Amino acid sequence: MKENSSETIPKKEKKPVSKKKVIIAVVMISVAFFGSFLIYFILQVALNTETPIVVVVSGSMKPTLNEGDLLFVRGINPADIRTGTVENKDGDIIVFDAHGVWLSPPDEPVVHRVVNKTYNVNKSRWEFQTKGDNNPNVDGYPLEYWVPDYKIYGVVRVIIPWIGWVKIILTDSGLLIPLLIIISVVLIISIIRDVLKEDDEKEKKEKKKRA
Repeated sequence: MKENSSETIPKKEKKPVSKKKVIIAVVMISVAFFGSFLIYFILQVALNTETPIVVVVSGSMKPTLNEGDLLFVRGINPADIRTGTVENKDGDIIVFDAHGVWLSPPDEPVVHRVVNKTYNVNKSRWEFQTKGDNNPNVDGYPLEYWVPDYKIYGVVRVIIPWIGWVKIILTDSGLLIPLLIIISVVLIISIIRDVLKEDDEKEKKEKKKRA
């Protein structure tokens, strides 16, 4: 006759995740989340400008620059910015904030070529006249828009065609912020899952060795 056992099978006790694993997970999540900001900060320092990367959002500089081109900008001494002529188009292409300079400034930084420059003795600053290569007249015509040196972010140094279209499409559609949040959440969940999975696998291997 079989006896009913009153003993219950003990539940498997799961070891808590070690502090080391938690620290590693937090560090990885922080790097993943703040990595883009860190890279941008490094570029700001390395390129000596608060706006090291700009995306072309209009056709005013065609055919030199097209909508969607990604630009790397370097801040330099205003005195070293090269001026050119409207005809030759050999002046530096600068990126500047048109607020307070243009009557109807765009929200995005302006990317136009320098066609004239002068030193304003009374205000102790360099001032620049600009023009889009694809525009018929200088900026502000028939008025004269002169961009003061403190409004200039820098000079265009590197051009990567078309890659900026991703940013333009996402911004125009209003999906940029939601997409960044979704990617960040998925990345965080993935990192935590991988850390916990690795911990479980190590625990199983240790049990096999003891068996």
